[in-house]
Amino acid sequence: MPVVETFEVEGHIVDSLILAKVLDLILEAGADYRMVAVDIGRTSVDPSRAVLEVTAEDDAAIGRLAEQLRVHGANPVGSDDAALAVAEQDGVLPAGFYSTTNLATEARIDGRWVAVANPEMDCGLVVDRGGQPPAEPTVRTVPMHRVRAGDEIVVGNDGVRVRAPEKRRGVSTFEFMDSEVSSEKPKALLVRNLADRMRAARATGGRTLAVCGPAVVHTGGAPEVARLIRSGWVQVLFAGNGFAAHDLECNALGTSLGVSVAEGSPIDGGHSNHLRVINEVRRHGSIAAAVEAGYIDGGVMFECVTGAVPFVLAGSIRDDGPLPDVVTDVVAAADRMRELVGDVAVALMLATTLHAIATGNILPAGVETYCVDINQAVVTKLADRGSHQAHGIVTDVGPFLRQLADELGA
Repeated sequence: MPVVETFEVEGHIVDSLILAKVLDLILEAGADYRMVAVDIGRTSVDPSRAVLEVTAEDDAAIGRLAEQLRVHGANPVGSDDAALAVAEQDGVLPAGFYSTTNLATEARIDGRWVAVANPEMDCGLVVDRGGQPPAEPTVRTVPMHRVRAGDEIVVGNDGVRVRAPEKRRGVSTFEFMDSEVSSEKPKALLVRNLADRMRAARATGGRTLAVCGPAVVHTGGAPEVARLIRSGWVQVLFAGNGFAAHDLECNALGTSLGVSVAEGSPIDGGHSNHLRVINEVRRHGSIAAAVEAGYIDGGVMFECVTGAVPFVLAGSIRDDGPLPDVVTDVVAAADRMRELVGDVAVALMLATTLHAIATGNILPAGVETYCVDINQAVVTKLADRGSHQAHGIVTDVGPFLRQLADELGA
């Protein structure tokens, strides 16, 4: 039997095409809609609002559609309090738990809307009562493995609303980047505007995170990342064993994957150079110890150690060694990453797929995210995985980083 539900979406929904996406999703789901009200903002800074009456074939269909629409900030009108269920065992969410997006989210608890403290996608929502009344309840996201028996968890979609992502006003350079990803972009202009975003972030106390893949080293971009760290433009680093190993190899032996950095030609026995460097760092006990001993005297990891810049090296099954600093438990690595993203305002995903997606999964939608890769598919995949705030820059990461470091005067 057909069911009807009313949805509301508010924000910069016209110029950012959010309203068009919402209408497309309704029709693609086989449902229909009637526009009940539309209020268009008078100026570029005024929000717009639309109210839609949606008709679907049954309750199950409207429920599935509601989950899709919520990703774009469209919420059911007239929600009651969020339904809660108690987790019965550690690491297991109650059946029917609300699955989060990375958008700014609120839950209706005890008759009032409470902002979720740390928006993150693919989590549950746990309600903390904060002791005896009149303590106010708080709501936060919780990854599945962090759920504890007795936690109050939001179930179902009622009583939860999300905010459509804000459209940054006054800067047009990146606006067209959110459409089709293409290599035909004015790189120099993009670099200048990215540098402006990083300056604005630092001026307001926000940090810039760099997420690096091994290709950053192979393409000659590691010295530029080191410059950015040394000059205080990058304050957090995420990477894997491969990036760190080749950065250390480059500075200890002058090669990357056994190829001379200075001459661009392979050297005899160079294929084992990264293993020899990993072995020596393991002998010292840590990257920091190798730096202190003088074995490593330059490069990205050197700058992180000497500048007290926090880094997380997350392991994988294909790692050589690995380096002693690598967190081989991927769940523990993700938790460590979560601890470091709280005040990140800008994220640079540099020539990496898996680490970019993993980082995107834990970042709120408000973090300006730039994915730089020569492979267009990598740039597209990050947005497809749910990081709707991601901007794509299709280019060779080495020269791009050189331009960025020069622009920032690093």
